[in-house]
Amino acid sequence: MIIFNDVSKTYATRSGRHKVLDNVNFTIEKGQSVGICGHNGAGKSTLLRLMAGAEQPSSGAIRRSMSVSWPLGLASSFQSSLSGADNTRFIARVYGKAVDETLDFVEDFAELGEYLRMPLRTYSAGMAARLAFAVSLAVSFDCYLIDEITAVGDERFQDRCRAALQQRKEACSLIMVSHDPHTLRDYCDSGMAVQNGRVLRFDTIEEAIASHFVHA
Repeated sequence: MIIFNDVSKTYATRSGRHKVLDNVNFTIEKGQSVGICGHNGAGKSTLLRLMAGAEQPSSGAIRRSMSVSWPLGLASSFQSSLSGADNTRFIARVYGKAVDETLDFVEDFAELGEYLRMPLRTYSAGMAARLAFAVSLAVSFDCYLIDEITAVGDERFQDRCRAALQQRKEACSLIMVSHDPHTLRDYCDSGMAVQNGRVLRFDTIEEAIASHFVHA
């Protein structure tokens, strides 16, 4: 379960404090698949980072009673001077996973070839995203956070991503941000819409999509 209790998030800007989320309240139960709608800059990615614990709220409280992934595909926390393999080994040790088993999974899924043993600074953005997606799936979580990641790589890699996420959906929670209504319908049952700092919760993904496009 993830519980947001009167959560607000503000950032400092040149013109003063900008409030992205304003007294947000909701609960996500284990096993739910939730799609998040909203225009660019509405606060969708901020919401995911708060769920993951990558950022802390400016006020209010967030409680988690299930393990939550980092946003899938997030590569910014990797060490660029290390190879993809070394980054994978480090994350496996942090999460108590078998190192060789984790590396084998990432090598097979990311399909980076010799680049897996090369420094991350030599990767293209797409290669780094493929590595990050594979590492994310190699660690077991109760809840996976996905931020517009299903478009990474070529069509074959996207098909593998979709199959892997559908498999996770059978046993875990998925919380997905996407601008594509078809993608949200494929993975999500219920939904949220982020509008003017508020988060509206809907019982169905169709209601969330409709609310977003009415206010877009």
